[in-house]
Amino acid sequence: MKKVSIILWVGLLSVVPVYPQQTLTLEACRNLAIQNNKELQISREQTNIASYEKQAAFTKYFPELSASGAYLRNQKNILLAEPGVFGALGALLPPEVNDLFRLDIQNIWIGGVSLVQPVFVGGKIVYYNQIARYAKELAEAMNDTKLQDVICRTDETYWQIISLSNKKKLADAYLQLLQKMHQDVEEMITEGMATRAEGLSVKVKLNEAEMAKTKVENGLSLARMLLAQLCGLPDEEPVTLADESLTPASSTSQSVSEDQTIDSRPELRSLALAVKIYKKKEDIALADLLPNVALSANYLITNPSSFNGFKREFGGMFNAGLIVKLPLSAWWEGTHKRNMAKAETRIRELEYNNAREQITLQLHQSVYRVNEARKKLIASSRNTESAEENLQHARIGFEEGVIPALNLMEAQTAWVSAHSEQIDAQIEVKLAEVYLAKAAGKLTPNLD
Repeated sequence: MKKVSIILWVGLLSVVPVYPQQTLTLEACRNLAIQNNKELQISREQTNIASYEKQAAFTKYFPELSASGAYLRNQKNILLAEPGVFGALGALLPPEVNDLFRLDIQNIWIGGVSLVQPVFVGGKIVYYNQIARYAKELAEAMNDTKLQDVICRTDETYWQIISLSNKKKLADAYLQLLQKMHQDVEEMITEGMATRAEGLSVKVKLNEAEMAKTKVENGLSLARMLLAQLCGLPDEEPVTLADESLTPASSTSQSVSEDQTIDSRPELRSLALAVKIYKKKEDIALADLLPNVALSANYLITNPSSFNGFKREFGGMFNAGLIVKLPLSAWWEGTHKRNMAKAETRIRELEYNNAREQITLQLHQSVYRVNEARKKLIASSRNTESAEENLQHARIGFEEGVIPALNLMEAQTAWVSAHSEQIDAQIEVKLAEVYLAKAAGKLTPNLD
């Protein structure tokens, strides 16, 4: 029977997928998220589209060459004179003479090649090329915005896991303290040195600690699943993060100055490019009111030949010319369109100025948040040291019988609270630094 159980156990192990344990750094998680994010993939394709549009706009500088052809089948030929116009004399004339008055147009072939070279179109070709270049830069700036959003979400999830992982360790340690205390109090109740009420109080705290541990474990599992989804990893694959052994930052006393700049923010670059694009649209609206000049060259070929008495053969000719188009009635409508373009440009300028003010305020808030978080971490570290010392004295006093169980539980609760606040402060520093980098437009991955 024992041998059968061993075989069954080995069989179960053989069908359960086994994933190698891997340790991911923050930079590795960022790179995985960037590679697997669908929004970023769409954004990169949009950047490619803008690049192709820029190349397409450049082709407008070159001549436009086109070819055309047609075939017509007519029911009748054309007679230049009535059949009996020569009377009896017509019968005596050779067939070639009669053929001179008959045009064979039942089968007509027409072909042509045309070349048009713009000479002056009000500058529209130049403006369209500039707009295409700005549009490509705009697509790249929007891609940078999405890139920073992905990095920020990844960092938030990463540090949330670090926080929950350390709080799980703290919950385990707190649970062990209460379990040890519960055993000691039960022994003391048996010896008559503690009351049943004290035992019940410890048991209530023990139950609360077990529930808190369950909540932390559930939150940690969900956070790991979210990070796996962001990184494109299977949910079943066990992942360990490099920073799960959280230690206090060594430079927490350093303050961040406010001399940060927002010139690297991709949102501002996007709005600035939008202003440039709409200014070029103003120029295009003006160009629509100016004359257009183009050179034209054509070659036309027909069958029957129009140059040899409609003889059944191909014949053609070249021609060249200058085409000038002057809009006369378009000034009224064009003036209104240009005013519309100016109004749209003004809207984009106002949006840019408004965004710049808001982003500047956001940057200052991020600086304050980093400094505040670092000061909070220093204070929480001191509180943790005091709580450690207080718990040590309370434990010694409880073992010597000079401190009741209630005081020891209060010291344990204060110890847990102090450590939990220190973990929160450490994570808050990390996230505040992430938000500051994002506010300054410097939240970029290291792809080396």
